[in-house]
Amino acid sequence: MSDERFGADYYARFYGRSPVHNQRSIGELASGVLGMAAWWKMPIRSVLDVGAGKGYWGKWLAGHRPEVRYHGIDVSEHACRRYGHEQADLATWRPSRQYDLVVCQSVLQYLDGGDAKAAIAALGAAARGLLMLEVPTDGDRQSNIDSSSTDLDVHWRTAGWYRKRLAGHFRQIGGGLWIAADHPAVWFELEVPER
Repeated sequence: MSDERFGADYYARFYGRSPVHNQRSIGELASGVLGMAAWWKMPIRSVLDVGAGKGYWGKWLAGHRPEVRYHGIDVSEHACRRYGHEQADLATWRPSRQYDLVVCQSVLQYLDGGDAKAAIAALGAAARGLLMLEVPTDGDRQSNIDSSSTDLDVHWRTAGWYRKRLAGHFRQIGGGLWIAADHPAVWFELEVPER
C-alpha cells in the first residue's frame, strides 16, 4: 500500500476538528482493554500498535502504564516522521517478536483482498495474547458510520469475510477483542460470542 494517501492532508481531514477517535477516547479504550486483560489474568507487558497514526495508544501507555513496552508501526511516512513510529506496510511486514497486545484500528479496510489476508497473517504472527481489532464492515457502512468524519474510500467487506480469515489465527471474545488461537485462556460460555 502506498503511503502517499496518508500524508499531512489526510491527517488534517480525518484527525482535525471532529475525528472519529481522539486522545481521550483512545485513552478510555486502552484503559478498558488493559482492565479486561487484568481481569482475565493476562499480563500486558508489550503492545504493538498497527496503523499507529498520532500515537494515542503510546501516549496513554507512557502516562498510565510506563512499564509496558510500546512499538508503533504505520505505512505513512508523515506519521512515522512526526510521531516516531516504524514505517511498515502490514501486508508485507513480519514481526521480529510477539506482543501481549496487538492493536489494529482502521487499517485492514485500506488493503485489497490479498493484502488484507497477508496483513491478518502478520497480526496472527505478532499476537501472543490479545488483538484489539477495529475495522468497519459493509454492514457498518449502512448503519454505524458517520460519513462526515470517516474515510469512505476503502474496501468494504462483510463481517463474515473478516471472521473467516481471522479464525485461522484468533478466537473472538467480544468487544473488538480477539485472542491468539493457541492461547490457553478459558472463558465461561456466555462471556464470548456464540460459536
